Amino acid sequence: MSEWIEPALIAEVRDHLLENPGPVTASAVATAVQRTGRVLGAGALLELVSRISAQLAGAGPIQPILDAPGTTDVFVNGPRDIWADRGAGLEPVPISLGTESDVRALAVRLAGLGGRRLDDSSPLVDVRLPDGVRLNAVIPPLSGDTTVLSFRVPRASGFRLDELLADGFVPAPAHELLLEVLARRANFLISGGTGSGKTVLLGALLSEVAADQRLLVVEDSRELLISHPHVVQLAARQSNVEGVGEVAMTDLVRNALRMRPDRLVVGECRGAEVRDMLTALNTGHEGGCATIHANTAQAVTARLEALGALAGMSPAAVRSQMATAIDLVIHVRREGNTRGIAQIAVPAADRDTRIEMLPVWDAGDGFSEAGVTAVRRLLEQRAAT
Repeated sequence: MSEWIEPALIAEVRDHLLENPGPVTASAVATAVQRTGRVLGAGALLELVSRISAQLAGAGPIQPILDAPGTTDVFVNGPRDIWADRGAGLEPVPISLGTESDVRALAVRLAGLGGRRLDDSSPLVDVRLPDGVRLNAVIPPLSGDTTVLSFRVPRASGFRLDELLADGFVPAPAHELLLEVLARRANFLISGGTGSGKTVLLGALLSEVAADQRLLVVEDSRELLISHPHVVQLAARQSNVEGVGEVAMTDLVRNALRMRPDRLVVGECRGAEVRDMLTALNTGHEGGCATIHANTAQAVTARLEALGALAGMSPAAVRSQMATAIDLVIHVRREGNTRGIAQIAVPAADRDTRIEMLPVWDAGDGFSEAGVTAVRRLLEQRAAT
């Protein structure tokens, strides 16, 4: 049976060990206890060593949940308000992280493992941990009274297109069309909301690309899993604790173009890098692709216009670039625990450079004859060049 130990003592000992890094041994813990002026028996000392080790190793009590097969996300809304998604939707996890100071100490330590600082002068952080888990942390007062943590757990390996087909994520009628889009080196965007499967689908499609093609992948944080023999992945870097060393997505996209990519891949367009991506796809870089947040395929144009404004582009300039750079938009949607392709569309510009999304395939209506004709014409043009 575990012995009761004052939370205040645990916090003091933990803070001392964080200030004096080294192995969490009985001797080190005993020294820290002695500094507090308290006295513990042998049993209580061993219990304290166990608790401190759990708090200072990995993500502490959360680590077993992150390591469990099937876990995709873990959310900490408070010391006893913890949720996990193990593939069947969010469910509460009956564990305790102690006190708010314990949760904050965990967040600060994990941010440090990723080379970032989390304190009153830098109250939020988004960082990739050494084991690949992506952590977002926000501390009070921005997050109210409690520190809030969000963990995104990457898969050990990516999905293949055949797996997504068997799972129903990729509709059977559209399977051959997607393979032809890849073979003809068409440029495409995958749109959708958070957690809809954009990255999953992009990784699966890129895994089908011919082995003799060089893929240059640019991401804000490495998430794409691609089963391909020639992949170079570049990840943006935020400034360090001194406020220097930032490498932005725009810098990476420009640099990637100098690395002779057969396909330029932007993991997610979310800023001014959209200008460089559209320019590249308009200047001979075929087979390029990216993901973008949008609620529908029709909303992609407005989303690109908003991102283009961050790069100083006018809406008309964005639409003009988009009309000639993007051949296809694949929209994915999540409804409950079901994810999959909801629509495939072709951007078509009129004389006033307004963009209309011409449906090619829709989950409710199936194939559109006009849309299929348009996409076939595009693919034939790709084959001719």
